[in-house]
Amino acid sequence: MMHILVAGGGIGGLAAALAQVRAGHRVTVLEGRPGFTEIGAGIQLAPNAFRALEDLGVRAGVTERADFIDALRFMNGVTGEQITTMPLTGAYRARFGNPYAVVHRGDLHRVLLDGCREAGVELLSGQRVTHYTRRGARVVAHTAAGTRFTADVLLGADGLRSSVREQLVGDGPPRVSGHTIHRSVIPMSEVPRALRARAVTLWAGPAWHFVHYPIGGGAYLNLAATRDNRAVEELTGVPADRARVCAEFNQLADEARRLLELGRDWRTWVLCDRDPVDTWVDGRVALLGDAAHPMLQYAAQGACMALEDAVTLGSLLRCDAEDVPQRLEKYNAVRRERTARTTLTARWMGAELYHPAGARAADRDALLAGYSTARLYDAVAWLHGGDERGGT
Repeated sequence: MMHILVAGGGIGGLAAALAQVRAGHRVTVLEGRPGFTEIGAGIQLAPNAFRALEDLGVRAGVTERADFIDALRFMNGVTGEQITTMPLTGAYRARFGNPYAVVHRGDLHRVLLDGCREAGVELLSGQRVTHYTRRGARVVAHTAAGTRFTADVLLGADGLRSSVREQLVGDGPPRVSGHTIHRSVIPMSEVPRALRARAVTLWAGPAWHFVHYPIGGGAYLNLAATRDNRAVEELTGVPADRARVCAEFNQLADEARRLLELGRDWRTWVLCDRDPVDTWVDGRVALLGDAAHPMLQYAAQGACMALEDAVTLGSLLRCDAEDVPQRLEKYNAVRRERTARTTLTARWMGAELYHPAGARAADRDALLAGYSTARLYDAVAWLHGGDERGGT
């Protein structure tokens, strides 16, 4: 049995902890915040996420809290025209072996946290990892509280602004995308029945898009409105004025505008990611999730990739302590290409799929409208059908 340290108690960190417990190791999670909580609203879970959740032993708990989605709908946000729809039942589930769902970020985090507690993971809050050192064949995590923790492995799951990454990769601050997103969650009871749907609906416009879908067992509607406004400064969950949000999307088609105007208690983020890197492993230290490959939300795969990372690490670290460096190198090799492709695809989707204007938007609409359902499935097969395990 090895002792595994995990820096960060978010979705990726808790998933990694569960995977290592299931591999037979003792695990300590070091969370910098005063408690184990998760901010944000809804996230999407494609079939590749459900395979990972099954391996982690928490699929049933997530299923109880998830909203299963019947379709992904792509709309012209100015004209209101439906461009294409990808059904997510029947043939989709048969092809990819799992459903597509959405869930509140806090609900997914809670299931993983409960799973860690039940499995005996040591959960320590107020212990933000600042850096690491080596002690022979062991690694030492140093925290801002002045505590040192020594173990066989350190997994950095400490997010977009990871201190572990800062030491390991040293690539500076995250890349500011220039895109600003406003988020709100409203009771479904306030949504006109004609506008309720078991779908993820995206309205695309010139340099903006608007997404909505049900969460909380259909009790709430998650709203996310994004604008390419060339923002240069990071924002994280800053309160936003409702009138200002609505004014920024004054070209929205009537149906979408009715939903946007229902939003309240808006909060704003400026989206960030990082360029893919070849290496996120240093001996007995490895990164995962947003610490390794933070990506924009447009492919709806950030959480899915973190879950895949966790499962791969759980598989590869079923080994003796002396084999750890070699196994972590293999983890890096197994995950590098897939996560880099997803990161760059998410950037492409924002620029070329969601935000074009004029003739480029018309060409996009014509192209997508010509896709059959089978061709749509082919387009996402590499992502939704990916095998996260990696093998040993």
